[in-house]
This record gives sequence, C-alpha cells and structure tokens, in this order.
Amino acid sequence: MSALTDDVKRPIRTTSAHSRELGEELRLVRECAGLRGTAISEQLEWSPSKLSKLENGVRGTSETDIASLLTACRADKATRTRILRLAQEPDYGYFLRVHGDAVPDDLLCLRMHEAQALTISTYEPMLIPSLLQAEPYAEALLDESTASDEQHAAWVDARMERQKVLEQEAAPAATFFLHEIALRLVVGSHAVMHDQCMKLSLLSEWSPISLRVVPWSVGHPALQYGATYLMFAPHVKPMGYTDTDVATVFYDEDAAISVMQWKFDVLDQLALSPEASQDVFLHWAEIYSHGDLEPRG
Repeated sequence: MSALTDDVKRPIRTTSAHSRELGEELRLVRECAGLRGTAISEQLEWSPSKLSKLENGVRGTSETDIASLLTACRADKATRTRILRLAQEPDYGYFLRVHGDAVPDDLLCLRMHEAQALTISTYEPMLIPSLLQAEPYAEALLDESTASDEQHAAWVDARMERQKVLEQEAAPAATFFLHEIALRLVVGSHAVMHDQCMKLSLLSEWSPISLRVVPWSVGHPALQYGATYLMFAPHVKPMGYTDTDVATVFYDEDAAISVMQWKFDVLDQLALSPEASQDVFLHWAEIYSHGDLEPRG
C-alpha cells in the first residue's frame, strides 16, 4: 500500500526569492571550485537530492550545512562571510541589495530571476526600461555620475548583457509599460532619443514582448512608482522588485504581490494598445528628427 493516500499528501517544498538567491550563490561557488555535484555530495556524505534542494533554494537548510559546503568548496574568507551573512538574513518576504559601485544589472538576484521567469511585467514612469534601452541611451543615462570611464563602460556592458534575457531560447513573455514622459525627457541628445524611439518601434513588432505607452494625459495613483513583477512555474511564488538610486528592493510577501497585481491590472486598463503605442514611438522619433519638442495636442 502506498505511504501516501488521497487524504495525506506529501507537502510541496516551497522556495522564496531570498532562498533561491542563496541557492544560486552556493551553486556558483561549487562550480567555480570545479566540483561536480556527485563528488561534493559524496565528500559531505549527503544524498544528491540534498545538494539539489540546497542549490534550488528549498527552505529549511541549516547554516551548518551551508558552512560545510563552503568549506568543501574551499571558498575564500570574503565569499564565506558574504554567503553566511546572506544565510542569516531573516526571510520576511522583503529584502534589499545595495548597488555599491555597480548597477542593478549586476545583481545576481535580479539576473537569475529574470532568466527563470515565465513572464515579466515592467512599468517605468520617467525612463526607458533598462531591458529596452539602446546602447547610446544607456551610455548617456549612466554617464550622469562621477564614475571613471572604465567603470562607466562596465556598467553599459552589464546592461547590454542583461538584455540578452529577452533573446534566450526560453525567453519570458515580457510586457513593458512606459509613461509617455519617458519619451519626452531628453537623455543625451535629440539624436539619441530619435534612435531610442526607433528601436522601441522596431521592438513593437517583436512577438515575445509587448510595449504599451501610458499617455501623459492619464493620471492614477498606480502610476507614481516604477516596478517589475515576475511570474514563474507553478509552485514558485511571484515576486517583484523596485530600483532606487542606491539599492534594489525585492519582495514576494503576499500583500506586496497583491499590490503588484493591482498595479499592473490598472496599467493594462490605462495604457494604449501595442499598435497605438508604436504610433507614439514613431511620432516622437519624428519630433526628435526635426528638433521640434512641442508635445502632441
């Protein structure tokens, strides 16, 4: 007779954005050490499934197990300290990752979850979304800092590399909501804005993604702040993130997810259709080509 009955089901182990980030950090440490999963499992006298669960972010992993894995992988002191600190963070459903001398595009938590997502929904009230930025636009935008030329180039490269998530074989279905103000604000020069608007027009014809413009005549509380909302395979909770100047806030707590669902439902109602949005991109491209910045009537 089966140990499981219709009334007693084995619980599905859940993960969180925080635990998956920790698991990915550990997987990268093992791979950097050149160790196969089977070899490290035998060394630690673990079952292969235990290591798999650990690297996939299944909750309930002890700090002792994490420390043992880091030791077996010969992690250096800085890596060991950083990952153990991550493991000790309370998982409240909200956490932030500081950018430091980098840009959000370099954050492991952001990159890994965008790559794993089935759908991505993004809203930007003031700028072109990072995943849609043309290189000259990104260069001009990121140049508004005291960074060295080398650091600035690295930031732009990171943003361009991140955009490849939309080109991967199992690319997420992505919907981008842009406030029309983002098209009106000049970043770099009129030539940069013309090329950016033309890129948006071309991307509008690319089936994996949908671009929607929120007209600047529309007002609603949901339009105040930018955000990104990601959905994954069944049994993986949705998550969201919001960028600030110094850090990115990640969240998968139920109340926060409800707000994200409300926000993007509102955006879906307020935004123009993809076809009408493409007309807006072409309109602004024409304006920038003539240097006439008078808005539409």
